[in-house]
Formats: sequence, structure tokens, C-alpha cells
Amino acid sequence: MSRYRKTPIRLRLAWVLVGCLLGGLQVTEIASAEAVRRVPAEWEPQAGVWLQWPGPWERSYETAFARISSVIVGYQPLHILYGSPAIQSAAKNAIRQVGANPDDLNIHWHAVSYNSGWMRDNGPVYVFENSRLKIQNWGFNAWGGAFGTAIPFHQDNEVPIAVADLTGLEARTVDIIHERGNLEFNGLDTVLLNWSVIGDPRRNENYTRTQAEIDLKRYFGVSKVVFIEGVPEGDLTNGHIDGIARFISPTTVVVADCTGSSGCSTLGHEDQVVFDSAARAIAAAGFDVIREPIEASVEHHGTRYDTNYLNWLVGNGYVITTGFGNPKTDSAAKARLERYFPGRDVYVIEMLESWAAGGGVHCHTNDMPAPSINE
Repeated sequence: MSRYRKTPIRLRLAWVLVGCLLGGLQVTEIASAEAVRRVPAEWEPQAGVWLQWPGPWERSYETAFARISSVIVGYQPLHILYGSPAIQSAAKNAIRQVGANPDDLNIHWHAVSYNSGWMRDNGPVYVFENSRLKIQNWGFNAWGGAFGTAIPFHQDNEVPIAVADLTGLEARTVDIIHERGNLEFNGLDTVLLNWSVIGDPRRNENYTRTQAEIDLKRYFGVSKVVFIEGVPEGDLTNGHIDGIARFISPTTVVVADCTGSSGCSTLGHEDQVVFDSAARAIAAAGFDVIREPIEASVEHHGTRYDTNYLNWLVGNGYVITTGFGNPKTDSAAKARLERYFPGRDVYVIEMLESWAAGGGVHCHTNDMPAPSINE
């Protein structure tokens, strides 16, 4: 169900700069006929973050992308894909308008064809294989065709191979449809995901939990697969895990909880049912669970959206989360994230245009782990 592709080296990332961070990183050897694999947790050292800059039909995201970019470049390399000279020009303009420098040495521009600005889902999945960083290219069909023919995806589906070409990393194509936004790893032995996504027949027809568990253990080297199930109201991804539950340590998971004046806090609301069920499943799997409050809702273009801050990105020394322009809840979320990730700077960036389209900062970004010290 997979095949390897060896790619030529066109661009060497600054491995030496990040290698010194990895002294304590170990891969436990296990008895296996296959290679030893491990997917690092998001809070582990990174080589950089990648973005697909929004094109003309997603222009309303640009200011948020520029603000995200201005934060990331202060901490680590940022790789921006652009589909045309016009898109690159617009991107540089947007970055200047938020007071940042598009020619910063930490920004690397790459001319690559793609369809949309949601690189978390169509971009690479990174895996250490026998301590060497490699790319897995899982199939992508635009969230099971949730948006119909209005959203093309064939160029998006080739982006992991383009990144492999740019970095010189070996790439493996996995013939299963799935998005990285539905994968949470604790960096040791567990993957957490929503069965409603990978088991969606629009993605993988006649796919069973038993087969999924076999595949996930094989491709990611985990010994434990934790499934939740259920689709929050209006979620066109069918319930990506990064809006429901997130690891903050190898043993602790933060799970959404509808409280206060949020729309989903009404008795029996579908979202709360999904969140409570997820919390029970995760606790039953042996993890500590912290409930992350969704305390309010905000109006944007005539529609109300609950203030769910789980769609955060963890990087080298910082965390960025999706903001909602509500000073009270944005501030409270910032304080919680400072507790979840002590020692990291926390930024809340208003992203209602993106949220109205189905995601936030985590959905737009694709973090690349730093290579093993043994490479």
C-alpha cells in the first residue's frame, strides 16, 4: 500500500543549527521485520514551518498569514510556497503591511503549484525511520470531496513530493486517503485520531477499524491507536482531531468542553456530545484529560462561531493559536496555553476569515521536525 521515491537534493535545510537541540532524543529499538519508525510530537525541535500562501480565491486569509509569518520568523525558518509571481508579490506586500520583512533570512520562498492554503492536510507527514527523517505522502481528496468540484485538489496532492524534492528527503507514497490535521502524536507510542475522518467512505471505501489500526501502527511505529468518533456541527472535515483533542505532553490530552455562553453549551448539543465522548475514550486509554473551555461565541459576517482555541501551532519557543477578536476569551486562552506549554511565548492571532472557512493556524501550517542527531 506504499511505495518509496528517492528524491534529488535541491535544497539543504540548516540541519546543523537544529541538530544541537536533539541531544536527548532517543528511538527505542523494537523487534520488527520492518524499519523502526517514530513520529515526533509537535513540541519537539523543528527544522521549520511550511505554508501554502493563499491564492486569489483565498485572499481574505492574507493578513492572518502575514501575522503568522511575522511570529514564526522570529523563532525558526519559514518556508512559503507560492503558485505564481503575483501570489508571491501579494504575500510580500501583506507581510510588509504587518511590519515584518518578507526578505528576512528566515523566510525561504519556493515556486510550487498547489490548490489551496491548507497545508496541514495535504502536506507531508514526517516520520523518523531508523532515526532518519523521511516524508510520507498520504492521499488527499479535499476532505472526502466535502466541497464538491468547487475545490480542486490534484496539485495539493503532489505537494509532499515537491517538498521532498526541495529538501532531499526520501518520500513514501501511502495509498490511503487521510489528512495530517487528523493526527495527534505523543512522540512515544500513541497516535490519536477521529475514526469519522479516516473511516469516512468518501475517503476510504470499505476501510475497517481493524485494518486502520494495522496500517497506523505500521506506518507510524506506534503501539497504541486511540480512536474517537463523531462530527461536530458544520465541520466539513468530518471532525479533524486538531479541533477536538490535542496532546500537550506524552501523558496528557486537552479536550474541548462547551461552557459559558457558547452556542454548543446548550443541553444535548452535538458538539458537546462529541467532546464528552472523546474525553471518555481518551481517559479510558490511560491518558490524563484536561477540558479546554469553549466559553463564548462571536459573530462574523452574520454567523456565530464558538471560541474554540484548540487549533494551535507549537513551534521552537512559541505557540500560536487562532483568535476570535474577543478580548476576554482570547486573553483567557493565552493564559491557559502558557500553562500548557511553560517556557514558550504565546500569540493569539485573530483568524475569523479562516475559521469561517473551516480552520485556523494549525490547519494552515505544516511543521517539519528537526532531523535526528544521528543523521
